[in-house]
Formats: sequence, structure tokens, C-alpha cells
Amino acid sequence: MYGFQPKIANNYLVSKCQRRGLKIACEELDLEQEYTRYLERCKVKWYHFVPYFMIEDPLFLFRKHFWNRTFLEKIYQPKFDYQQLYLEEVTAYKKRELL
Repeated sequence: MYGFQPKIANNYLVSKCQRRGLKIACEELDLEQEYTRYLERCKVKWYHFVPYFMIEDPLFLFRKHFWNRTFLEKIYQPKFDYQQLYLEEVTAYKKRELL
């Protein structure tokens, strides 16, 4: 809808799990090339397993922010139902095939 936004992607560079989620989202939206360029620009390598915040703040376990982000995160409500959009696309494709 809006393309790749580094400002939003920056929120998901903290850990390998978040980067993996961002990668999957970019693949679904056909933005893999922008994702790869962005990681290269941020100098993120494949072997960066330990989250950056653990290295920057070894006492992170005692911070309120860590516990809020880990266990008290709000439920994400997606703007689009991608499964429904996919089903509509498949249905439209099958109808065109039959004609």
C-alpha cells in the first residue's frame, strides 16, 4: 500500500525474531529487495543472534520496558485480512480460467 518504510522497519531490528517477522512480512508484500538493502545499510549480519539491547544494557532484566514489551504487548489488529484477499484472488483467477 505504501511501500517499504525504513522508519517502521527500524522498530523491528532489535532481535533476530523481529527481523524474521519483518522478513516474512516483506516477502508477503513483495518487498524482499528493499528489506535486504535496508539490512545491508544498517550493517545487520546473518550471525547477529543476540538482541542488540542485551549488549547495550546488560541489566535489561531489571527494566520495566523489557517486561512490558515481553509479556504485556497489546494485541495487534491487522488493517487487512490477507487470507480473505488471497481467497478472493484465487477465486477470481479460477473464474478467469473457466472462461
